[in-house]
Amino acid sequence: MALDEKIYELRREKLKQIEALGQQVYPRKYEFTHTIPQILAEYSEKTGEQLENHRVNVRVAGRIMAIRLMGKAGFAHLQQEGQRLQIYVKKDAVGEKGFELYKLLDLGDHIGASGYLFRTRTGELSVHVEEITFLSKDLLPLPEKWHGLTDVELRYRQRYVDLVMNPEVREVFIKRSKLVQSLRRFMDSRGFVEVETPMMQPIAGGAVARPFVTHHNTLDMKLFLRIAPELYLKRLTVGGFDRVYEINRNFRNEGLGWRWNPEFTMLEFYQAYTDYRGVMDLTQQMIEQAAKDVTGGTKTKWGEDEIDWAGSNWRRMTMRDAIIQYWPVAAGAKPQMSEFGSPEGVESLVKRFNSAHAHVAYDPQEPAGKTIAALFDAAAEEHLVQPTIIYEFPTAVSPLSKQKPDEPDWTERWEIFAGKMEIANGFSELNDPEDQRRRFEQQLQERERGDEEAHQMDEDYIRALSYGMPPAGGVGVGVDRLAMLLTDSHTIRDVILFPLLRPEKTLTTEDTENTER
Repeated sequence: MALDEKIYELRREKLKQIEALGQQVYPRKYEFTHTIPQILAEYSEKTGEQLENHRVNVRVAGRIMAIRLMGKAGFAHLQQEGQRLQIYVKKDAVGEKGFELYKLLDLGDHIGASGYLFRTRTGELSVHVEEITFLSKDLLPLPEKWHGLTDVELRYRQRYVDLVMNPEVREVFIKRSKLVQSLRRFMDSRGFVEVETPMMQPIAGGAVARPFVTHHNTLDMKLFLRIAPELYLKRLTVGGFDRVYEINRNFRNEGLGWRWNPEFTMLEFYQAYTDYRGVMDLTQQMIEQAAKDVTGGTKTKWGEDEIDWAGSNWRRMTMRDAIIQYWPVAAGAKPQMSEFGSPEGVESLVKRFNSAHAHVAYDPQEPAGKTIAALFDAAAEEHLVQPTIIYEFPTAVSPLSKQKPDEPDWTERWEIFAGKMEIANGFSELNDPEDQRRRFEQQLQERERGDEEAHQMDEDYIRALSYGMPPAGGVGVGVDRLAMLLTDSHTIRDVILFPLLRPEKTLTTEDTENTER
């Protein structure tokens, strides 16, 4: 029998003994007067004399994180909401049965403790227990040193144990919650209406990505899990929602990585009667406010760097300017603006870049704009640690954005970068139905050439635009990535409570035999 199985059985026997003492083994509730954080906040400054002169009676509940027995007395630490409080249990105070119960408790058990506050000889704030109530048994042993586990994925698989053992992990998710609250407050205070749009869609649209596919049995139709809420939110803009947003879950059937999870959270919003610059300014203000709300200031640690989210620290440059600025010295002279204007010029840039840097693929059959975007990714992104807005993206990679009036190969689109990754994307929304149809047709050609992520035709969306959509700016903000940056978490798995993982390997007889050899 494995060690955990033996412990499980031993603790089940303890449960029977606890029940024999007259305790319910799985009671329905416990009436408490204080939480542990409340006690620590209100009484940590009180002296032992003050607590003795004005006795404070409390009933608290929590999980046992430390326990020791010393003859006819013992100490334990209860944990609740990531904070700990010591309790003192004496046989004379809790009685024979109460002390027998105490001796049957294990690390990880939940109990209720009723008594009064005092300070021990060492000065630690504690509860002098007069009654113990059993609430729940931990049948499996808590790890002694959770960070010392060799299987790093185990913390993600067993997040419930990770949260118990590591208060700092809990703090990450408290900050993530504050982030979402801040984003919602910001939007609501500016007259935006929060809505919900379909997660199952007949056409996967609003982004360039590979979708998850499912099937509706009753309607006998194929459906796609949402890759973005964009086209539905813009339908609402057609319908008269001038300021609309959704904090949404999106699903993309793509690879896993430190920045990617197949299921992720975005804030997406649309504002009528403004353009990409209007929503650019608004998004910058929103992120700066979120940093303040989550961390209390504008500066956050990011590995060995410090990111300053204050507005005065933000930079703005076009995609072409960024390629020029961060062009590697070994690749020769910096590009000239004219070189971005022809396929021959772009091909020359790729050849020069590849001679001195990581390889950028070049396909003469692809639009030059797609290659320029790849050049930007390779040349500039790794330098964008501080908040930076890159604007003017190629039309070839922006099927839903308005083109620049004077340069049809470029669009009024921007992205925000920080910590060397993209965290937001926005643009002037394309609202010409005929132009939109042409863009979709171009995307269909890309699909025919093998690009499975290219956008599909959406006739209903074109019909919606044909009823008249006002000029508008739209934005998507990656909530997970922003949470990473504000909590110094260097993998997206650290800010998602239950990230998608490969199936857990089950130990087989064959594995055991191989291990024994």
